[in-house]
Amino acid sequence: MIYTVTLNPSIDYHVRINHLKIGELNRVEETLYFPGGKGINVSRVLKRLGIDSVVLGYAGGFTGDFLKNALISENIAIDFTEVEEPTRINIKLKGDQETEINGNGPAISKEKQEKLLSKISSLNKDDVLVLAGSLPPTVPENFYETIASICQEREIPFVVDTSGPSLKRLIPMRPFLIKPNHHELGELFHVNIETVEDAIKYGKKLQNEGARNVIVTMGGNGAVLINADHTVLAKVPKGNVKNTVGAGDSTVAGFLASYIQNHDAIKAFQHGVSAGSATAFSEDLCTKESVEQLLPNIRLEIYR
Repeated sequence: MIYTVTLNPSIDYHVRINHLKIGELNRVEETLYFPGGKGINVSRVLKRLGIDSVVLGYAGGFTGDFLKNALISENIAIDFTEVEEPTRINIKLKGDQETEINGNGPAISKEKQEKLLSKISSLNKDDVLVLAGSLPPTVPENFYETIASICQEREIPFVVDTSGPSLKRLIPMRPFLIKPNHHELGELFHVNIETVEDAIKYGKKLQNEGARNVIVTMGGNGAVLINADHTVLAKVPKGNVKNTVGAGDSTVAGFLASYIQNHDAIKAFQHGVSAGSATAFSEDLCTKESVEQLLPNIRLEIYR
């Protein structure tokens, strides 16, 4: 079974306003509500691709109830650890420009932290754990490392989709997959990643430091996969980008959905890039049909 961990989930409240006027009354053209959080996005896309998963993390209050009900309505299994404070709301304000306003998230007590760790300790080497997104403010900075240590002890393959110091500290713990975008990769090494060659050079450093599979996404410039056996560039088709939220999460889900069935990293990479592109071209997350439609247009160049 695949388990996704979203420590700081949200309700993503999408608000569309044609021309935002700061300091004045604005009339909303459209509002949408989605269960939010990187791990949750991975589970939602996996379900659309025909793969079951279980959502782990924290949920609380009336917003937590909405989150749980939304996932249940999509037939996604949940095993949240309940907390006292409400799950946060993230506002995605779409007008002439796109603006995001993210909540901080609830306080997570030591007892609740231990409860989640206990759930993860019950997994085994036949499972896969996905760690995705930011940490709640009250959770220790090394919480992902604590989870990764459990995975190492129990031989559980784990995927990491986060950024900054948390990602850097997890690389030596040999994650099965990491997926930084080119900005996040550059931040790790204090450089600008501007070309495919840059992405390969620094992605290879992460692979040498311990990551088994590295996918670096570069928006319209495609993505690269680096592991011990292959370096592959995926070129993405042109399209009307409608939604950047969840594209990276869709890439992770597409990769996992293919890999657990075929154990072919290159095919999984192609499926992942197709899923990420399909989400970027959609208002919400991709569908199985949209992924399959784009798949033949994801052109691969194998460097080695």
